[in-house]
Amino acid sequence: MTDSSRHTAVATEEESPADDLRPPGNPSPLGARFDGKGTNFSIFSRSATAVELILFDGPEPHDSFRRIELIEREGPVWHVYVPGVGPGQLYGYRVDGPYRPLEGHRFNRHKLLLDPYTRTIGRPATWHPALYGYDIASGADDTSFSELDSAPYAPLGCVGDDVFDWHEEAEGVNAFEQSRPRIPWEETIIYETHVRGLTMRHPDVPERLRGTYLGACSGPVIEHLKRLGVTTVQFQPVHAKHSERRLVEHGLVNYWGYNPLSYFAPEPTYAADPVDAVREFKTMVRTFHAVGIEVVLDVVYNHTAEGNRLGPTLSFRGIDNASYYKEQPNGKRFLLDFTGTGNTLDAGNPFVLQLIMDSLRYWVIEMHVDGFRFDLASALARELYA
Repeated sequence: MTDSSRHTAVATEEESPADDLRPPGNPSPLGARFDGKGTNFSIFSRSATAVELILFDGPEPHDSFRRIELIEREGPVWHVYVPGVGPGQLYGYRVDGPYRPLEGHRFNRHKLLLDPYTRTIGRPATWHPALYGYDIASGADDTSFSELDSAPYAPLGCVGDDVFDWHEEAEGVNAFEQSRPRIPWEETIIYETHVRGLTMRHPDVPERLRGTYLGACSGPVIEHLKRLGVTTVQFQPVHAKHSERRLVEHGLVNYWGYNPLSYFAPEPTYAADPVDAVREFKTMVRTFHAVGIEVVLDVVYNHTAEGNRLGPTLSFRGIDNASYYKEQPNGKRFLLDFTGTGNTLDAGNPFVLQLIMDSLRYWVIEMHVDGFRFDLASALARELYA
């Protein structure tokens, strides 16, 4: 990749060790995984010709960064191990390859991309013409090519730390399963709600916790749920989301959350401290379990926030559009839209299916949720005429 991929003229690029001296890392697991001494970065892209990892010293456009070329590749998975990099490290990818929209390929090295496996959003996206892979500013169609650098505006991933005290080791026996309420179906009473809407105007919840994960599990809410006889709380989507441009231009946001950007990271705006969203979500689940209430999530694996071919290039589209999305068989420039949102994830691709399954496992094993409600589940297995 060329120097045109630098994220701003005022940002400074720090020197990095030569790529051939860097540990190769492992292709599995996908994502960024800290091992106590460094972090392994791994990303899937079948049709890419080059992948760069960008490590940022801070979230501001002028903050310095390091650029690391991923020279190790096993099949369609690119990977590298970076010693000394740990929790709190902000990062993104630049992925190069053919820009041939008519064939379904929309690689653009000028776009900084969010890791689909990131577990924490380190910085949300800011709407700007640079987020588009094509030249939207000039009014050109989606077959044009944008050379605007999106790094100052793109969402950033953040290397996470899975350490959390669940208080689930008792007398040497792992009490992971024992800690779950496991309410029989015939006794289940589900209370569907929205993390923000549940407490945003609740007068008895501390003001700083209103509309947050910690507010949802606060004393007044739990007392209310127990009084109703609720056994299970079902939250509308908590996966990190991205509000559509038309909403933002009208001073609005996508409130309901059915516009996912990441399938691993909890929505940071639902946390009292956005950078601490993972810990706060886990605290919420632990608190509910302690009083015998299950936690179920509404999940949206049928589409992403990137929309149709005219949408932004934030993650999946720039990493490997033809692999992640279902395309029109007679015109790969266009995406199949079984969801009414502009795109449909291609769960028939083994790596997309793995993404979905890895996400579900993560929310059960690491975040301790008890179940899921699948939005438009039929779209996951739908064929053109099915």
